[in-house]
Amino acid sequence: MTGAIARKDTAVAIAAQPYPFMLRREAAALLIIDMQRDFLEPGGFGEMLGNDVSQLRRTIEPNQKLLAAWRTAGLMAMHTREGHRPDLADLPPAKKERGKGAMTIGDRGPMGRILVRGEPGHDIISELAPRDGEPVIDKPGKGAFFATDLHAILQNSGVSQLVVTGVTTEVCVHTTVREANDRGYECLVLDDCVGSYFPDFHATALKMIAAQGGIFGWVSSSDKVIEAITE
Repeated sequence: MTGAIARKDTAVAIAAQPYPFMLRREAAALLIIDMQRDFLEPGGFGEMLGNDVSQLRRTIEPNQKLLAAWRTAGLMAMHTREGHRPDLADLPPAKKERGKGAMTIGDRGPMGRILVRGEPGHDIISELAPRDGEPVIDKPGKGAFFATDLHAILQNSGVSQLVVTGVTTEVCVHTTVREANDRGYECLVLDDCVGSYFPDFHATALKMIAAQGGIFGWVSSSDKVIEAITE
């Protein structure tokens, strides 16, 4: 497939599965999910759980290139972080107890208290640090719409399309895309810009998004989007 294959008015067709995605610049936002130190960096919470963080770190470079092109094009970029209040008042007991690991959310880990807002591990990696004016959505759950002001921000900005990247494919990315779909947003997920600790989960999650004629959205890659917005 080629990248930008047609242009009509302000829309450009991006080669995708299950069929081309019509990107409308004035209605689109880039949503980068949970590219946080505790998930991606060696020694963080993700690695403490026994995961191979290299599976997520492969997404850093393509996200950097995409974000740079997106900013140059003057388009809206947004970021999310999963984490909880320092007093843990928004942390359900079931979530803290799940997994039964030696350390859980709120405990002190190598990068501060695990998944607590304001701690070093909760922050977005330096390679993708938000710029002034780019909204950062702090979410207590997997989905970016639950208990956040994301929907209000998108509505107030006239956004109806989301280009979604980040981690992890089958958890926070998938949950957010499902939430967005139910709220009427069109979602384009970029396969090289999303990642999972489990490659088979990653592949299956992408198939689920594009299945049945795009039941949750479209799947493409960053090079095709970059080509489309830099023409």
